[in-house]
Formats: sequence, C-alpha cells, structure tokens
Amino acid sequence: MPDHQALDALFRPPALVTVVLAGEALALMLALAPGQAGARMLQFGLASLGIQWIALGTLCTLYLLRRPLSRLPPSGLAWACLGLLLAMTLLVASAAWALLDLRDEPAQGALPFMFRMLGIALVVGLLALLAFQNYSQATRLALRTKQLELEALRARVRPHFLFNTLNSGVMLVRQQPEQAEQLLLGLSDLFRAALDNPHDIELVEELALTQRYLEIEAIRFGPRLQIRWDLPEPIPSVKVPALSIQPLVENAVRHGIERLPGGGRIDIAVAIRDNTVMVTIRNPIQADLDGMAQHGHSIGIKATHARLQGSTEGRGTLTTSRSGNEYIAEMRLPLSRPTQSTAAQVTTR
Repeated sequence: MPDHQALDALFRPPALVTVVLAGEALALMLALAPGQAGARMLQFGLASLGIQWIALGTLCTLYLLRRPLSRLPPSGLAWACLGLLLAMTLLVASAAWALLDLRDEPAQGALPFMFRMLGIALVVGLLALLAFQNYSQATRLALRTKQLELEALRARVRPHFLFNTLNSGVMLVRQQPEQAEQLLLGLSDLFRAALDNPHDIELVEELALTQRYLEIEAIRFGPRLQIRWDLPEPIPSVKVPALSIQPLVENAVRHGIERLPGGGRIDIAVAIRDNTVMVTIRNPIQADLDGMAQHGHSIGIKATHARLQGSTEGRGTLTTSRSGNEYIAEMRLPLSRPTQSTAAQVTTR
C-alpha cells in the first residue's frame, strides 16, 4: 500500500523549518570543531551554504519523485531517501570543489573531501531516519489511542440513542407503520456506519447520515426540534471521517434542544472559503446551565478532532465556541482538489 503520509509529512512547514534549523546547527558544529584553520565565521557560512543546498535539494527531489516513491514499502522508501541524500551530497560537494578554492588547504584532495562529506551525510541521514521512524510510530500509537477512546465513547453514547429510537418505533408501529418503517431503516443506516471499520466518506454521504439521524430525532421531539440547512449546490467533493459530523449534531440535540422546554433550532451550514470547506453547526443552550452545557458538548469533541486530524494529515480542525446562548461547532476541511459536480443527496427543509 502506498505510504503517502510518510512523504507528505516532510513538506509541512514545521518539518521544513526543522530541516533548516538542523542544518544550521550542523554547520555551526563543523565550524567550531577543533583543528579547523582560518576564520570560523567564513567556515560557518560555507558549511551553512553547502548543507542547505543539500537539504533543500534533497527535499525538492523527493517532492518531484513523491508519486513513484510512495509506491515503495516503508523500508524501501527509507533507503531511497538516504540514497537521494548521498547523491545530492556528492553533487553539491563536487560543485563546491570545482567552484571554490579548496585545493590550497593542507592535506586536502578531491577524494578525501568527497568521502568526508559523504560520511557526514551518511551519519546525519541515519540519525534522521531513526528520528522519523520514532515519530511515525508515536503518531500511529497516538491515533490508535484516540480511536480506542472513540470506540469507548460510542459504546457509551449509542445505547442512549438506541433506546430512545426503539421507544419511538414502538409507539409508531400501530398508529403509523410506514413512519415506523422509515425510522428503522434510518436506524439501520446509522448503525451500519457506526459498526463499520473506521474509514473516510464523501461529505455528501456524511450529511445524508446526519439527516437520517435528525429525521429519527424529529419523531421524538416533534415541533420542538427545528432544522435549517444552508448547503451549496453542488456540495463540495471532500472526504471526512465517517460519523464525524453526526456526533456534533447529536451533541446539539442532547445538550441543547433536549434541555430547552420549548426546544429550538439547529443550523447546519456548509461553505467554501479560501480553499477550505467549513461545516458550521449552531444550537441554542440554556443560559443558566453554563458549565453543564459546556461539559456535555465536550463529549466526543476531542475524539472527533483526533480522527479529523488523522484523516486530513493535520490540516483539518474542529473548534467550538459560545456566543451568547448559542453553541457553535466549526469543522474546517482542506479542499485538496477542485470541487466536482457532486449530486446533493441532502434534502434541506
């Protein structure tokens, strides 16, 4: 399976800044090493110039070759990156020897100079691979931990919704059998998505699951639950973790509408701004249940945010805030490709 995330992590701003700073640190160590003749600042400048050319040149080459390299297994990808680093080191060292006046240094020949540069690059490359391997392993463990927390959360939240839905279905079986059938079909769709392995789905599919959930809750709450959809046409073609928006709406129902005697309205909006898809969910909350409402909404927020971070390689965010007696959850999704004509499958009413 192609390992796209391993390479993509190298081209994020934090990784690029780390590479540049590490290169400057290495140049400083080389300039301050004992046995060096001449001006230290000049040696630092030359070492810094060469190291940054090697580092940035290697990253540029990896970026250009990222598609074929991503097809390699993790071990093959690691050795390919190390090989490119050594090749770029040899290229920059050859150019430095040809362009700079290095022949006047004592005991300095072309071959010893090349071996010295390759030796330094080999040691640095092996240390970088070891550090990146530890980072990848820690990231996988963190995502797995968040996934286990989410599964525990599902086991806690789903029975609450299941019992309420079954009670509503029992009341509808004799009086409105067709509506009871729709309720059970919607419940089946939601639990099929909940019990499936973690995966990403299109935004339009996630919104359709959310609508299924709201249709079920509308039977229980009646006119107390009002929904306003504000969706673009067509809905942007972007991937989201399955059941990532629905839990936010479920929180809005449980900790907002359910606690208000007169009910209220949930606003669900989707918009595109600056190559980012924004999903905003607003719901009213009681003014005198400040702490309780805030605590209730926090259930599932952290787990959903962790899934979103893992799915979008750290580019997606989930933020929550309060404005007066209104609670707001805002999900930002990176639009990695131009919006395609995706048929809207959500009925706005």
